[in-house]
Amino acid sequence: MFSPSPAAISPSTLHFPPFSDPPYKFLQNHPSLALLSKCKNIRNLKQVHSQIIKTGLHNTQFALSKLIECCAVSPFGDLRYALLVFETVEEPNQVIWNTIIRGHSLSPSPTLAIRFYVRMILSGVLPNSYTFPFILKSCAKIAATREGKQIHAHVLKLGLETNAFVHTSLINMYAQIGELESARLVFDKSSLRDAVSYTALITGYASRGYLDDARKLFDEIPVRDVVSWNAMIAGYAQSGRYEEALTIFQEIRNGNLMPNESTMVTVLSACAHTGSLELGNWVRTWIEEHGLGTNLHVVNALIDMYSKCGDLVKARNLFESVEQRDVISWNVMIGGYTHMNHYKEALMLFRQMLQSNVEPNDVTFLSILPACAYLGALDLGKWIHAYIDKNFQNFKNMSLWTSLIDMYAKCGNIKAAEQVFDGMGSKSLASWNSMISGLAMHGNADKALILFTRMVNEGFKPDGITFVGVLSACNHAGLLDLGRQYFKSMIQDYKISPKLQHYGCMIDLLGRGGLFDEAEALMKTMEMKQDGAIWTSLLGACRVHGRVELGESVAKHLLEVEPENPGAYVLLSNIYAGAGRWDDVARIRTRLNDKGIKKVPGCSSIEVDSVVHEFLVGDKVHPQSKQIYEMLDEIDTLLEKSGFVPDTSEVLYDMDEEWKEGALSHHSEKLAIAFGLISTKAGTTIRIVKNLRVCGTCHSATKLISKIFKREIIARDRNRFHHFKDGICSCNDYW
Repeated sequence: MFSPSPAAISPSTLHFPPFSDPPYKFLQNHPSLALLSKCKNIRNLKQVHSQIIKTGLHNTQFALSKLIECCAVSPFGDLRYALLVFETVEEPNQVIWNTIIRGHSLSPSPTLAIRFYVRMILSGVLPNSYTFPFILKSCAKIAATREGKQIHAHVLKLGLETNAFVHTSLINMYAQIGELESARLVFDKSSLRDAVSYTALITGYASRGYLDDARKLFDEIPVRDVVSWNAMIAGYAQSGRYEEALTIFQEIRNGNLMPNESTMVTVLSACAHTGSLELGNWVRTWIEEHGLGTNLHVVNALIDMYSKCGDLVKARNLFESVEQRDVISWNVMIGGYTHMNHYKEALMLFRQMLQSNVEPNDVTFLSILPACAYLGALDLGKWIHAYIDKNFQNFKNMSLWTSLIDMYAKCGNIKAAEQVFDGMGSKSLASWNSMISGLAMHGNADKALILFTRMVNEGFKPDGITFVGVLSACNHAGLLDLGRQYFKSMIQDYKISPKLQHYGCMIDLLGRGGLFDEAEALMKTMEMKQDGAIWTSLLGACRVHGRVELGESVAKHLLEVEPENPGAYVLLSNIYAGAGRWDDVARIRTRLNDKGIKKVPGCSSIEVDSVVHEFLVGDKVHPQSKQIYEMLDEIDTLLEKSGFVPDTSEVLYDMDEEWKEGALSHHSEKLAIAFGLISTKAGTTIRIVKNLRVCGTCHSATKLISKIFKREIIARDRNRFHHFKDGICSCNDYW
C-alpha cells in the first residue's frame, strides 16, 4: 500500500479550510445536535440528519463532524452512511478526517483507515495526536509492518513521539505485529514509561510466548493495573501454562485489585483446561455478586468451564438459562459433550442448533465431526461435508479438512477420506497423519506405507503421531520385519523417542507373532512404566497362542497397573476356557463378583436414515425388536445350512453347547447387522461400530452373512476395521 514519504509531512506545506462556522457555544447547544445523543438506531439518526439539513447546520463542519461521528463510531451506526455524509464535505477538517479514520479502524475493514489517512495527507490536512492511535491500531490489525514504519516516521517528523497516547500506540502496533525489537526500542528511548506503555510491551511479549521477558517487565512496572495483570494471565493461558495463569490470578485475589470481565473469562478458560472446578465455582460466585451473570461472554466461559471440568448438568442448566444464545454458546456446550465423550448428546444438541436457525461455523464442525466419527454417523458427516463445500468454499482451515478425513475414515468410508485428502490444495502434517492412520485402521498397510514415503519425499518431517500410524499399519497387517525397520528408523533417523503408543504397537506385533521373549526384552528397554494397554495386548497374545502360565503372569502385572480393569479377568478367563480349565474360569468369575467389577457390555451401533441405533448383547428394548429377532432366526438358519459351526470356546460360562451358541447369536454386532438387513435396501453397504474387539465366532459368521445376503458389511471394532464381502474379510483373519 502506498503511503506518503516523511518529506511530504511538513507543517509549512499544510493548510486548513477557512473557519466559517458560527460560534462554538451556539453550535454546541443547538437543539438539533442535542438530539444526536438521544438516537437509538440508524432510523432516528437519519431523522436528525433531515432536521440538521432543514436548519442549515449541514453547512457547518462542526455539525457534520458530530453527525459523521455518530454514524461511524456509535454501536448502531452505519459506516457506509457516514461515508456518504463525508463525501459531501468539500474540505474536511482535521476532526472529520480523524473521525472517518477512527470509524474504519474499528470496522472489519481497517485497511480503509490507512487509505483515508493517505487521502488526508494528500489533501494537505495535518494529522495530530488523535489521528495516530487510530491509524496505528489499523496497522496492527492487518499486520501492515511497512505502513506502520512509515507512519512511525510521520510521528517523528511531527515531533509527536513524546505524546503518551501516540507513544503507547506505537508500542502496541509493533508488539501486535510481532516486531518486538522495534517495540522495545520505542519503549527504551522514551521517558514515558508509565503503566500503559509497560502493559503494551508486556502484552506483546506474553502473546508471542516470551513469558520470561514479559514477567521481568511485569515485575518492574511502577503501578500494576488490571490490564497488566490480565496480560500476564492471558499470556500464560495462551502458552498452555494454565497453572501459572491461575497462580497469577491468586495474587490478584490476595491483593486489593478488582478483576474485570476479561480476567474472569481467561481464568475460566484456565480452570477448564486444568479441571479446577473449585476455583471455577468461586469465580461463578464472584461473577454473580458483581452483576456479570447476564454477560453472554462470561456465561459462555462458565458453560465451557463446567463442561470441560465434567459437570455437564451445571453446564447444560446454564446453557438453557441463556435466552439469546449466540453460536459460541452452542459451540461450547456441544464441545463440552464431545470433550467428555457424550457423543450422542453432542449430536442431539447439534440438531437442536440447526432447528433453532443458528448458523454453525468451523468451530461447531470441529466439535461435532469427532462425535460423528465415534458413533459412525456417516450420513450426518456427509451433510456437514456438503454444508462446508457450499458455505466455506474458500475456507483455509486445514484442521477442518483433517477432521473430515478422520470422520470418513472412522465411519468406514476410506475412499471418501482419500478423496478429501487428495482434494486439499495444500496439506498439513496433521492431514498426512490422519490419512496414514485411517488407511492403517482399515488394514490398507501397503497404501499407508506408500503414503508415508510420499509424505517424506514431499518434504514433510514425520513426528511421533506419524509413526504411530505407520507402526499400526504394520501391526494390523502382521508385517513384523517392516515394523522392526520403521521402529528403528524412527529412533535413529528421525531422533524421535518412542512413547507408550509406539511400544504398544511393537509389543502387540511381536506378541501376536508369538515372539514373547523379544516382546519382553523390548519392554525392559522402556524408559517409562508399561501401561494397561501394553499388558492387555500381551495378554491378548497369550490367549491367541494358548500361553496359560505366561498369561497368568501378565494378568498379574496388568492388575497391578489397573486393579479395576475387567478386561484382565475376561482375557484370563478366555485363556482358561480355551484350555478347558472351567474351575479356574469359575474362580475368576467369583473374584469379579466379589470385587463388584462388571464386564464392559458389548455395544454396537448402526446409522440408518441419519439416526444412530445402539444395541447391547441380548438387547430387546428396540422398538423393532420382534422383527430383529425374526431376522436373527433366519440368519442362524441360513448359517447352519451353509455348514457354519460356532466356536464356543470364547464363552466364559461352563454351560451346555446349545446355550453357548445362543449367547453368541445374540452378540450386539449380530443384532446391529440384523437391524441393518431389515432397514436398508438390498445390496447397500451395512456399517456398524462396536466398542469391543469382535469375537472369532461373530467374525466367521459375518463373513458368511456377507456372502449369503450379498451385502458388504463394514465393521469397526475397538482395534480396527473389517470389510466383509463375498465371504472374505479384509483383515485376512488376522486381528
